[in-house]
Amino acid sequence: MDKHPRSPETLRAKIVYFLWNNIPGFLLLLMIGLIIILAGVIKKESASIATEKASAIKQEKTAVNVVTLTLFLGSIHDRINLPGFFEPWTSLQLLAKSRGTVTEVLVTEGDHVKEGDIMAKIEDDDYRIAVDRARAAYNLEKAEHGRDKKLYQKGTIPISELDAGKTRMQTARADLEYAQLQYSRCTIVAPMDGVIRTLHAEVGLLLSVADPIAEILKIDQLKAIIGIPESDVNAVSKLHTIELTIKALGNEKIVGPIHFLSPSPESFARIYNLEVEVDNSDGRIFPGMFVRADIVKSTVTNAISIPFYSVISRNDEQFVFVEKEGAAEKRNVSLGIMEQWMVEITEGLKSGDKLLIEGHRDVEDGQKIKVVKAVTNPGDLTL
Repeated sequence: MDKHPRSPETLRAKIVYFLWNNIPGFLLLLMIGLIIILAGVIKKESASIATEKASAIKQEKTAVNVVTLTLFLGSIHDRINLPGFFEPWTSLQLLAKSRGTVTEVLVTEGDHVKEGDIMAKIEDDDYRIAVDRARAAYNLEKAEHGRDKKLYQKGTIPISELDAGKTRMQTARADLEYAQLQYSRCTIVAPMDGVIRTLHAEVGLLLSVADPIAEILKIDQLKAIIGIPESDVNAVSKLHTIELTIKALGNEKIVGPIHFLSPSPESFARIYNLEVEVDNSDGRIFPGMFVRADIVKSTVTNAISIPFYSVISRNDEQFVFVEKEGAAEKRNVSLGIMEQWMVEITEGLKSGDKLLIEGHRDVEDGQKIKVVKAVTNPGDLTL
């Protein structure tokens, strides 16, 4: 018996023989193809199910409670608030003009004086004697000149002698006036209205010329000294008045005219001193008190301004949410100047928009919202 099967001889037999021997390979390829097709179908169905699920979840989200602010056109100011202090309008060091011993002091530190009030006296005997001597010399020269005039009219003396006598008389009169001036300086008077800050004169003190007698401050008018940064000097130079707040007087606000802006910086910090004139006729403000200056550099009218905290900064973009047809709508915005807690919006919002100011950090673009409070006046907001 032949142990090896014979090869098919006909074409049909050969085909049947080939298929029969390769059935396992065909089945493997078929199974691999079915697996690939099934995997694609499953992936597509999974994506579709995930999308539908996310959509369903989004729709099922509860509407977020929010507070809105209706926007209107208004004004916003570019302002700075800087510290400063008060100085006397004038600080005068009163110095001795004559040499002598102080015999009387009529004022004390803290006294208010008027211009011309007697403050002290120095020993005047020497100066009084000098006045008497100068007066006598002048009277003599005056009488001599009178006689010379009569003699000249008679032709007895030449005009040169008359002129010489006149010169001697004028010199004697000048000596008398100088002696009287020196004598008057023995009585020391206040050169201006003010308050005595320090008093150096004491009875028995020997004064020389230019020795200090007292320091007088003019405080019925004061200067508020404000340091202006270099970057703000140009804007401040165009202003005429400044609003000041005095903390020591219960944050009282006053407005004063600008008196002087330093043309050069006062320190290496590039600070320019601004002097504001302040009336202090009631004496309530004392030199050295601190003050804050509210300086409005510029004003933008017809501007949209919103609370700064309503702006969200994320990934190099700034945006807000507004209410539109019961849903939150994202708006990219551009910011301008700030005033306290309000900021100008130069792009992205318009008058009439309803800005989300509470709950805005809990929403997404397009999410349903519920307005629990609508505000129209930013002044009604509380921080």
